[in-house]
Amino acid sequence: MLGSKSKHASNTASTPSGLSIIGADVTIIGNVSATGDLHLDGAVEGDLACASLTLGAQGRVKGHIAADKAQLAGHVEGTIAVRDLAIEATARISGDMSYDNVSIATGAHVDGRVSHRAPGDEANPLKLVAHTTE
Repeated sequence: MLGSKSKHASNTASTPSGLSIIGADVTIIGNVSATGDLHLDGAVEGDLACASLTLGAQGRVKGHIAADKAQLAGHVEGTIAVRDLAIEATARISGDMSYDNVSIATGAHVDGRVSHRAPGDEANPLKLVAHTTE
């Protein structure tokens, strides 16, 4: 629907190079999976998996991020498992991160555990554990 704030992943722009772009006016509720690169200026409420993620300063993710490379400048609320992770000064991260290589710019806000992955670790080493009361 035109003018709607919630759109499906099929409403993203794709270029021949394998780059998908989710614009600032798009909110996706549900998981997003891409085999190529993803540039996100909008919002995703769900898990996100791709080869390379660029999260713009206005971009938001509420869920788990799994990628080979990620450059984060926006807001993330959830776990991050990325081989090469770059966190920009405008980034606001709330959640645990695992990485092989990381750079964090001065001014970035990171609230959560930060752990280095050993070579050969799975791409998604963080596990969610449900707490139950008996």
